[in-house]
Amino acid sequence: MTRKFALAAVLVGAGALAACTTTDPYTGMPVRNNTGTGALAGAAGGALLGYLTNTNKGEQGRKNALIGAGIGALAGGAVGNYMDRQQADLRRSLESSGVMIRRNGDQIVLVMPSDVTFAVDKSDVQPQFTRVLDDVARTLNAYPQTTIDVVGHADSSGGADYNQGLSERRASAVADYLTRQGRVLPDRIFVAGMGARQPIADNATAAGRAQNRRVEIILRPLT
Repeated sequence: MTRKFALAAVLVGAGALAACTTTDPYTGMPVRNNTGTGALAGAAGGALLGYLTNTNKGEQGRKNALIGAGIGALAGGAVGNYMDRQQADLRRSLESSGVMIRRNGDQIVLVMPSDVTFAVDKSDVQPQFTRVLDDVARTLNAYPQTTIDVVGHADSSGGADYNQGLSERRASAVADYLTRQGRVLPDRIFVAGMGARQPIADNATAAGRAQNRRVEIILRPLT
């Protein structure tokens, strides 16, 4: 069963990447090439995840579980190269899927808009999207030296408690599908909901609210 954790610290958006950037041919978004750097992104270059609960002893507990399962940690210049290859494979497998790919330093973020993943006000993954999640799972299994955070987000419509619950249910639905039938090792995954606290667009417009309703999968190297 996938473990669910509440967030104690917000996910911090990445700053602009001024160097070593290219344009993703499938999403049109700028991405950073880290093959030659070997440097881990700091707080300003990625996302920070904190936990209110400690069921698996937090982030260190997850790393310990993966190392105990025989998954070794990455180090030095191997980190950037590993994430570059994983990003390239994700771009190929997710072409025309509706999933956006962002690169924040040595982290990869898959943004799944709710209009692609879920029906309106629902938390069951739409059947037509399961093939996309199958593609995601295959790539994740090809790169076991990454941890996976599945985070749900909502727009500002409705009450805060309802939005929080919906964001958690949607994140859990994606995570549960990824781990079902052994697709992805559950110990790699943390699940959380952010409600409407992390908008990426203006909630005053319908188009903005549509962008804010999303599930993000954040991939980080095991170091």
